[in-house]
Formats: sequence, structure tokens, C-alpha cells
Amino acid sequence: MKQKRKSNKESTSILFNRYVWLVESILSAGRISFEEINEKWSRSRLNYSGDHIPLRTFHNHRQAIEEMFDINIECDKRGGYVYYIENEDEVHRGGMRSWMLNAFSVGNLLNESAQMKERILFEKIPSGHQYLTSFLEAIHDNLAVEISYQSFERDEPNTFSVEPYCLKVFRLRWYLLARSPHYHELRIYSLDRMHQVAVTQTTFIYPADFSPENYFYNSYGIIHSHSEKPETVVIKVFGNQRRYFETLPLHHSQTLLEDKIEYAVFQYLLHPTYDFVQELLSHGENIEVLKPTSLRQEITSVIQQMSKIYKK
Repeated sequence: MKQKRKSNKESTSILFNRYVWLVESILSAGRISFEEINEKWSRSRLNYSGDHIPLRTFHNHRQAIEEMFDINIECDKRGGYVYYIENEDEVHRGGMRSWMLNAFSVGNLLNESAQMKERILFEKIPSGHQYLTSFLEAIHDNLAVEISYQSFERDEPNTFSVEPYCLKVFRLRWYLLARSPHYHELRIYSLDRMHQVAVTQTTFIYPADFSPENYFYNSYGIIHSHSEKPETVVIKVFGNQRRYFETLPLHHSQTLLEDKIEYAVFQYLLHPTYDFVQELLSHGENIEVLKPTSLRQEITSVIQQMSKIYKK
């Protein structure tokens, strides 16, 4: 029985890898015929048997990909029966669909180039991912979860119940946004600080008008501000550091105000919370906060405190 379960897991993994390979192949080609797909498949390391993909299997894969990833593989019959991704822009736009696809794509690339595994290094991701399945189940069924949680301020874990609203990834850590029945408010919990997780049979009402995306819309990371209006933040970025901001914006509201040889000026509309301030400080002398005055003073105060430490 154990061997059978292992075999089922392996079969599922193989299918997932095939789905991602198929999407990646069509995306990279733009438009591709079924014959060209099979030609690429014949050269893939995922093709353990060396067989071609039967047409019926291909259409089954198309249906499964649509159901799992919400990615539509359409056929242009007038253009010579070529296949393309109908919602390609949405795939590249980001979100869970893009994240899942990228995660599986990296795995496929490593399988395709097994001899290079030792030459590709990843950042270590803190523990906590083992609770994802439990939280996904609870979120799907609107079930309260009992967690044993140890914040950095406590010496011992504390056990309590929460109502999970959504999961969020930030800086390689998984976070849970949940309503605390004890405090009657939404709070954020890091999965790597959880010792135990148990899904209960207690249901809760998830607000029909609540949107996790809107909740974090004006946030830099996982800290939510209770202030209604976001602030306009303007920073000056010096030298080549500006290229990092251009290729990887700090926030979706980032806009370029000035573009000079020596510097660039960027503007944001967000809540300048603690995690955003820490991000600005991490860039050291490469940036200067221009607005608002309150944030500029806060940064100045931190720099002065740091200067006192290093003068000792």
C-alpha cells in the first residue's frame, strides 16, 4: 500500500512537470504547431520513455492546465493549426498563477540540466511551509485554526485560535493574515514561528466584501497601517543603484519623476511603515528621502542613533 502511494505521488509529480513544460514551450515559441511541440518533447529530459505525446493526451493536458493554472491554450485553425496562450499577458502579470508557474519552471529547468544542480545556489527558506496544506484547507472551508505561536518577544509559545483570511509571501517567509477572535482584529503571523497547527471544525464567516489585495494595496510588505490615506514618498537614488529600482520596483506605485545622469527621483504612494523604513535604510548612502518631512526626520534620527553606536 505504501509503495502504491509513493507511485501515485511520483505520477502526479511527473504530470505537473509535463504541464509546466508544455506551458513554457508554448510561451517561449509564441505560436507553435503540435508537430513542433512533439519535436521539442523528443529532446526533453522529462521524456523518460522517448515517446511522442499522443494528440488525445495533449488535449487532456490542455484541459488540466486550464483547471489548475487558469491558463488557456488555444488553437488558431486558420493559421495552420498552431497553439498559443490566449491570456499570455495575465500569465506574465504576476500573482499566484505566475508564482506557481515560476516555481515549477525552476524545478523543470534543474531536471533538464541535472549536471548543473551543484552550480545553482538558492537562499535558505525558513521553516513553516509544512503548514501550508493545513491553512489552505482552512481558508477553503472557512475553518478556524488553533496555532501554537512564539513571537520574537516571547520566551515560550502561546496557543490560541485564529480565523485565517489569506496567505502572503514576503522576503522568503510565509505569513498568515488572520482575524483574532480574542482581539477582534486582523493580525499577521509568520509561519516559521509556529510550533503546531491544528484545523478545527469551528466555522467562521469570511466577509464577502473583504479583499486581501486591497488590504495590502498601500503596504510595502506585511505591515498594514490603520491610517486611511497613504502618503506620497519621494526618494532620490544615486548612481547605478537606480538601475536596481528600475528593474525591481519597491512598490507597484513607483513612478519615475526625474532621470539624471547622477541620480533618479522616484515617487511612491503608500504607508511608510516600519518594514518600508528598514528597506530604505538598507540602501545606505545610495538614497535620500526627500518627502515627506516626517519620514526624512525619522530616517535622520535612526542614522544619528547608529552614528552614536559606532562612535563608542
